[in-house]
Amino acid sequence: MTPEDLARVHGAAFSLPPPWPAADFAAFGADPACFLVTRSDGGALAAFGLFRVVADEAEVLTLATAPLARRKGLARDIMRDAIARAQSRGARRCFLEVAATNRAAILLYQSLGFTQVGLRKAYYRAAGHSAVDALVFRAILD
Repeated sequence: MTPEDLARVHGAAFSLPPPWPAADFAAFGADPACFLVTRSDGGALAAFGLFRVVADEAEVLTLATAPLARRKGLARDIMRDAIARAQSRGARRCFLEVAATNRAAILLYQSLGFTQVGLRKAYYRAAGHSAVDALVFRAILD
């Protein structure tokens, strides 16, 4: 799995927030606090989550599913695996941000026990898009 593979799936999954370039994935890959959870579909990378654990807090940096691989439970499986890994690293809470317009992701996170704890007005911006609020969610992992 290369940073280019991750950037390709991320680019197919998102227009807002803007997709990340391969260099960003390479930088996170070099950070020992970060870890990646992936799923394949038909032998190709179909979905992944990038996570970070610092002290007793985990953060979902990004979670992306290729459009043709959606509605197969891949993101849910990734989140469950990541939460278990984060707990094994000592995380007791997990945070994430999600675009207020991403209803499917919001429903997924809520079904996994995340609740909204904050709002960042007009947080996501990209050329050709109106600014979108970010919802901040937290789950207690105890």
